[in-house]
Amino acid sequence: MLKIYRASDPEVENLLAAPPFDASRMAVVEEIIAAVRERGDEALCALTARFDRVQLAPEDLRVTGEEVEAAYGEVSGAFLDALRLAAARILAFHTRQVPQSWFEAQDGAFLGQLVRPLARVGIYVPGGTAAYPSSVLMSALPARAAGVGEIVMCTPPGRDGTVAPPILVAAAEAGIKEIYRVGGAQAVAAMAYGTATIRRVDKIVGPGNIYVTLAKQRVYGEVDVDVPAGPSEVVIVADATADPEWVAADLLAQAEHDTLARCLLLTPVPELAQAVAGEAARQAAQLPRREFIAEALEAFGGIVVTRDLAEAVELANRFAPEHLELLVADPLVWLGRVRNAGAVFLGPYAPVPVGDYAAGPNHVLPTGGTARFASALGTEAFVKRINVAGLDRAGLAALAGAVVTLAEAEGLAAHAAAVRARLAGKEQDG
Repeated sequence: MLKIYRASDPEVENLLAAPPFDASRMAVVEEIIAAVRERGDEALCALTARFDRVQLAPEDLRVTGEEVEAAYGEVSGAFLDALRLAAARILAFHTRQVPQSWFEAQDGAFLGQLVRPLARVGIYVPGGTAAYPSSVLMSALPARAAGVGEIVMCTPPGRDGTVAPPILVAAAEAGIKEIYRVGGAQAVAAMAYGTATIRRVDKIVGPGNIYVTLAKQRVYGEVDVDVPAGPSEVVIVADATADPEWVAADLLAQAEHDTLARCLLLTPVPELAQAVAGEAARQAAQLPRREFIAEALEAFGGIVVTRDLAEAVELANRFAPEHLELLVADPLVWLGRVRNAGAVFLGPYAPVPVGDYAAGPNHVLPTGGTARFASALGTEAFVKRINVAGLDRAGLAALAGAVVTLAEAEGLAAHAAAVRARLAGKEQDG
């Protein structure tokens, strides 16, 4: 199931390479977006009937407060306790990230940066056949921590036209007041351009299928969007202290997401490689999603035996994984060598699922190698920075020579003249 390679084997390059992006469905996405822009709510209802097999009228798109209240009666007390624990930790973590405004006055200049939250944000939550309340918390709570005034949620309805109670409860706990039962590219279009029922937003975040991903790319510029979400990834760097049973379990936890999940173990210990391969086969045979797991590990999984831990970490940096586990004796020492990863999990008691749900850091992470330049979703994604500059006469005089010289070098005479006029003319108060 899991093949074992040497780091020098040519197949390793394919394991490390980012998967090609599939834009073949863009024509369908363009058609959907055009329909929503032209026909608004009518198109949303028609597309929901087409893709979700649910008949809705425009007045049915918004989930009512009564539905949200009823959802609380459909979830267990244990679920609600777990959700609230996770929400508190996620909110606390992201509150520490909030960027701050700053200002300074020096040498005739007043400079600074004004930080303001976005006014209205839309989050997309996958749904229909499955419920992901954790995605609600991870998308909405950073926006709440940043001070966003209005948070809107779109999620596909189930076959009975309802939204799963865990999703509704998570939305209520996260402070979301507007919930719409609409999914796919049509939901992205509605949030980006607005309809009679759904007012447009400033930014759209949250994972989704390929149609959602393509739609977000298409509407970028009309609104801001987060980093595209691809198949789940985990890279585990392990030494002789790692438990093969636990390593195998962590690989399988990512492989069960879907058949495109990418799962790699990098280790300088051949005995560990062999033991993990055997453990993965044994454990997978007992899991409900064993067919998904087998297909993912066969196509995109592997174990690479390296010269040493340094080579293992370097290969991990080249992969730039969504999730990186350091199952080594001194994880903090090796953390200093990590350059590219969406999130890092240290030691044997911090498996990725803890980060997926309740540790506090965000689980909306860069995939497909984009961790080379992108970061986890955080509060900074929900604010804008406004630069501020003020000068008195002396401050302008100190900069005038450089400004005029650079303006004239660029052939912008009016720029230079705007500065000269202030120094040649009378002084003004204020």
